Amino acid sequence: MPGPALFHDALERERQIQQAVLGRMFEPVDAAFDVLEGTGEALREQAEAIEHAAAALRQAAQLMKRQAELYERAVGTLRAPARMVETVAGMHHER
Repeated sequence: MPGPALFHDALERERQIQQAVLGRMFEPVDAAFDVLEGTGEALREQAEAIEHAAAALRQAAQLMKRQAELYERAVGTLRAPARMVETVAGMHHER
């Protein structure tokens, strides 16, 4: 009849095999979670990049609005003398 040491060794070996089997069973699950974690990180990085791009677009839009205002003022300033001459000459153009 086997002794207690042999029985203990058999139990230990069975426990090791079970751990190895369970470890291998969970490897695909762990790999899937790793992929999901990576995807979440990538999505966060993309969101931050889009936020930065949106800020740059807002700045560009503000600059373009300012340029439009300056352009409109310049046209008005350049047109003013011509309107005065038209008025003095009795010419009136509808715009």
